[in-house]
Amino acid sequence: MTAGIRKPLIAIACLFVLMSSACTFSPIQVPTLPALFTQLPVLGSPTARVLPKARTLFQATLPERLGAGESLALSLLDEVTGIALNPQSYPMQSVDGLTYTAALALPYSAVIKYRYLRLGTPQAQETTALNAAIRYRLYLVAGQAEVKDYIGGWSDRTYAAQMGSIQGRILNADTGAPVPSILVSAGGERSFTDSAGRFDLEGLVAGTHNLVAYAVDGTYSTFEQGATVAAGLTTAAEIKLKAATLVHVTFDVSTPKDVQGAPVRIAGNLLELGNTFADLKGGVSTIADRMPVMAIQPDGHYTVNVSLPIGAYVQYKYTLGDGFWNAEHTAAGQFRLREMIVPAQDVVIQDSVDTWQAGSSSPILFEVTVTSDTPTGDLVYIQFNPYGWTEPIPMWPMGNNRWAYKLHGPINTLATLHYRYCRDGQCDSADDLSTAGPSANGRAVDTSLVGQDIQDTVTAWAWLRATEPMTLVGTSIAARQTGFMSGVEFQPAYRPGWSYFNSQAVQSVQALGANWITFTPSWTYSRAQPLEFGLAPEQDPFWLDAAIMISQARSMNLSVAIFPIPHFVSSAADFWQKAPRDSTWWQMWFDHYRAFAVNFADLAAQTGSQALIIGGDWLAPALPGGTLVDGSDSGLPADADARWQAIFSEVRQHFTGKVLWALPYTPGKLPASLNFLSSADGIYLLWSAPLATR
Repeated sequence: MTAGIRKPLIAIACLFVLMSSACTFSPIQVPTLPALFTQLPVLGSPTARVLPKARTLFQATLPERLGAGESLALSLLDEVTGIALNPQSYPMQSVDGLTYTAALALPYSAVIKYRYLRLGTPQAQETTALNAAIRYRLYLVAGQAEVKDYIGGWSDRTYAAQMGSIQGRILNADTGAPVPSILVSAGGERSFTDSAGRFDLEGLVAGTHNLVAYAVDGTYSTFEQGATVAAGLTTAAEIKLKAATLVHVTFDVSTPKDVQGAPVRIAGNLLELGNTFADLKGGVSTIADRMPVMAIQPDGHYTVNVSLPIGAYVQYKYTLGDGFWNAEHTAAGQFRLREMIVPAQDVVIQDSVDTWQAGSSSPILFEVTVTSDTPTGDLVYIQFNPYGWTEPIPMWPMGNNRWAYKLHGPINTLATLHYRYCRDGQCDSADDLSTAGPSANGRAVDTSLVGQDIQDTVTAWAWLRATEPMTLVGTSIAARQTGFMSGVEFQPAYRPGWSYFNSQAVQSVQALGANWITFTPSWTYSRAQPLEFGLAPEQDPFWLDAAIMISQARSMNLSVAIFPIPHFVSSAADFWQKAPRDSTWWQMWFDHYRAFAVNFADLAAQTGSQALIIGGDWLAPALPGGTLVDGSDSGLPADADARWQAIFSEVRQHFTGKVLWALPYTPGKLPASLNFLSSADGIYLLWSAPLATR
């Protein structure tokens, strides 16, 4: 825990939502911008409107001077295309050897995503003072202003720095209710709020940071405020966000005539436009399955109506794939990224796609015939490997086990493109058997100036191998008494694209005759010291995604149990071994676990779930008599049993359904006495045993 509490620079201002410039950012006189800085990324203008711009001076302070031949750049990031795939970098000018500046003209009300880059040999991206990679910093353009940042380190260099933290809560300005899944960022660190609205930003360089609270679905106005962090102390911040009103936005787009009938989607920077806020395969963040699909109209245009929050800054593009593959380009061959501020009334946005193609390489038509035993409800996906596997993209059904996909771009920089097929987007598991697994290179095709039609055949699928006929011997099964739980527990893994298939999975569970389904939403332990435990979008579902999955099961009359599971960077055993496990650390660990349990108790209560399961085999070092995997003492505090009793008590204040304890069982080995289990309504036995012997 930190040594004390220090309030933000202007404490009173942190108690309400600011709709204008952050109060610690005073207006400044920005010098005339050189021509270099006035060239911004290519941004489309919806319905021929151009957003007004404000000039912003970015100032970065380095931990040490740059070396010979090195320079500093500010990199604006495009999360719609992919953070690593379409950055726009601007050189910065030295002020005194440790301070660098760059002035940019940026759209009013835009939420800018950026980070710093050290140019030279080698090139390096900035890291936090804890040597963690910075995905991006956030800045809300509320007027002419100056942004001051501190660079904590580089991907190839680390530095000792005085550090502090920011902890706080996000509340609804009108109701006072906590708001979950808000992205809170400062100094390149990020945290997503839990059900109590809590966030925690550790390892910030001492100084004043730009604190931003951003709704991933745009349903709350973005908050921005300066917050001062002192070495060894924690800055407290209570932030109240104003909920935004939704309006109907109709997108109407004309597309090139060389593509007819293919599904056109919208990729955007909000959750409802396919953004996952995660680093996915190949550097992309948007997933085709999560994007709105447009409907073709009699005049050949494509339209879709989307409910969007008034005032939200929306970046978007049209695509036949995702934000990178088959996305629209300008006539000059650049990625096109459009932008708009959602108006205060329903609106129709009329756009026109110049081209789906980039460069001189001609499109490639992929046609595949799959094995006849492919399940009827399965979808076939294609996955490309230009420099590593990217996210799979749904193909277009042609009937009779035939699927097609026409790739337009970007293929202009590739000589050879590798690809493969898989079922239901589950590449690496449900692959074409001939190109199965994460280490497979896939099939190969050379790009060409002449159009190509590739004809492939999948003769067998991984996880769907043909088996010889078997004779099943029936037996009489006694009818179970009312209340007997018969169900399926989902595996403790999650990827953002999987939610698209949840409804189908739930139907399959129901078809088995089950009456219960157990979901396993998760948080991730990203660090042991200082402890970081919270939502990581790459592998943990957002609150909204988890609630939708549960509601789909409840709508099919299935009882639902929620069994929250932690993820670890390596393994649970490694996490416990590397943790300091002193008295201060244990206090922090129990605080984080209590927040974890209460978060999912709130989820269970708000979704009408019937049971909450806490515990698990990973908790052995945190239970009375706890030991590490090597048998050594975990150093658990003597009052651990009382702490667990307190967690059960708080969970019951948030959830009135059944609370079960997940107890691992090994035949012949019983756990030590756990007095706190008297607080549970029952035991959820974790028992792994072979179903049959050969």
